[in-house]
Parts: sequence; structure tokens; C-alpha cells
Amino acid sequence: MFDSPLSASAYEVLGVDPKASEDDLRKAYRLRLRQTHPDTGGDAALFVQVQRAWELVGTADARAAYDRGHGFGDAPAPEWSGWRAPAPRTDTRPRARSYGHPGGWRRERYLTLIREWAGRGVALEDPYDPALVRSAPQQLRRLLADALAEEATARVIADLGMGYTVWHDVAPAVRAGGWGAASSSAPADPDAKIDHIVLGPSGLYAILSEDFGGPIRLRRGELIGDGVEGAPIAALIARMRGIARAAGVRFSGAIVVLPDDDVLQVIDEIGKVRGTPVAVVARSALSTVLRRGITGVRAIGGNEVFDVRSRLQQAVRFA
Repeated sequence: MFDSPLSASAYEVLGVDPKASEDDLRKAYRLRLRQTHPDTGGDAALFVQVQRAWELVGTADARAAYDRGHGFGDAPAPEWSGWRAPAPRTDTRPRARSYGHPGGWRRERYLTLIREWAGRGVALEDPYDPALVRSAPQQLRRLLADALAEEATARVIADLGMGYTVWHDVAPAVRAGGWGAASSSAPADPDAKIDHIVLGPSGLYAILSEDFGGPIRLRRGELIGDGVEGAPIAALIARMRGIARAAGVRFSGAIVVLPDDDVLQVIDEIGKVRGTPVAVVARSALSTVLRRGITGVRAIGGNEVFDVRSRLQQAVRFA
């Protein structure tokens, strides 16, 4: 959670200044433990955040490493690959068939806007410098966080192997007999896409990769939290159904993938939402869900996999 462009820093979670003394830091930690402890009416998710924050800055060595890596120290930040575009893979293991560019539109948009925000004529040596990102407007940080979430999910899916096919950044279907913008241009509303469509033996799933920068909960089949806007699950289901009609396929369910630290349950199968089976899963559990499928969903096998793949391949357009 603390490595997200949207998340609060360890110091913000503990309620202290980054330059606070060790004694003040320790006092703040104990206070926040009492305030957030579930046994005294506190929030369990925040209680976990406080403990994690202390792990990151509670000792001199850990604090020095955290400060360097997150732009708080006087020394320049090291080469920190977490927010940069992933390097091309060099291993030769069989991968899932992959189409589209996960996180591509948002990462490109972030790079354009961060330079505009910094100002004309200002040279940005590193547009992913932690201190720079932390000071940027929330809109820019959200673009980067979304791109990172989509890239992380794509890496998990790729490791599933040749039995799976994935389409990334799929443009929405349009009711008036067509699709969204073609692959050569971005759709009018890039947020109205499906992050990933995954086809495998366990079924056909629409996947939303998200990072809201903090703990997320569920209420009446929908995500709620400080960073949640609108109704993400309902929107995903609506887009999924549009693509199902356009391609002539039937989706098995919808999956929302969140950072491990932002969910209380690793796998939460919340049942049917608007008639669609939905699961909210931690990123580390995504491969498990895609291999076994959502409970009660019919597996896909034999010629049906090839038929569904062909239909989607002919119909899908990219954001």
C-alpha cells in the first residue's frame, strides 16, 4: 500500500512529520495503535496500516532505506524500478497469449501531463522520482497508479501459460452497431474500457485492475473506500455485457483485482451482482482464481475455447 502513487506515506499514517525524532515517532506509533485497535472501536484495516508503517520506519536502518526510496531523505533517490515501465522479458518460458498493451494509454498520458504540470522548459530527469510523484496532483498520481495496477495484473496472467489468452485495454462496445475507437486512437473516455479479458479452461472473465491507494470494503455488491468514485463493479459488468453482445460470447464472471494490503480477504466471492458472478481478489491470489474459476461457474473446454477465442479476436478493439 505504501508503494502506491496514491497511498499515504508511512509518516502520514503515523501522523508525524517526516523529520520527527525517533522518540516522537515511537510515541505517535503507540498513539495510533490505541486509536485504531479493533478492540477499542478502531478500524481493523487502519490498524494493519499502522503496524506496516512502523515496520517501514520504526528502526534507523529501515527508516533510512524508506526515506531514500520514497524521496524523503537528503540523498538522491536510487534507481527505483517500481514505477517505471517494466523491462522486456528475457526468459523463454511459455506465456499466455497476450494482445494489447496493459496500462499503456494511462502511462503515456501520465508522462505527458507530468511534464505539462512541471512547466514549460523544466527538464525532468526522472518523471517517476518518488518526491515528484508525491507532490503531483491526484489526477496524475491516479493515472500512474492505474497503469501500475494493470501492468502487475498482466504479469500474473502471463505466468498462467499457453492455455490462457488475454486481451488488455479493450475498448467498450457501442450500442449503435459498432465499437469504440479503433486501436490507432484512444477512446473518448479511456476509463470506459475493460482492463483485461481472460479466456482459459476455467472460463471467460472480465477483469478490473485497481489501486485506490488505501483499504477497500464491499457494501451491497459494490466497492467503497476513500478513493472509490462511482460504482466500479456495476460499470465493469455493463461494459462486459456490451462486449459479450458485440462478440457473441458469454462471460463466466467478473473479477476485481486489488493490491494485497488493500483487502481484508484474499479472495472474496460476493455472489451475483446484476446476475453476474463477481469476485474481489488480492493480486497474489489472482492466478489461483483464474485456474480454478469462480465457484459455481462452468468450465470451458475443447472446441468451445477455440470458438470463443476466435469470436473475441475478430471483435475486440483496443483503447
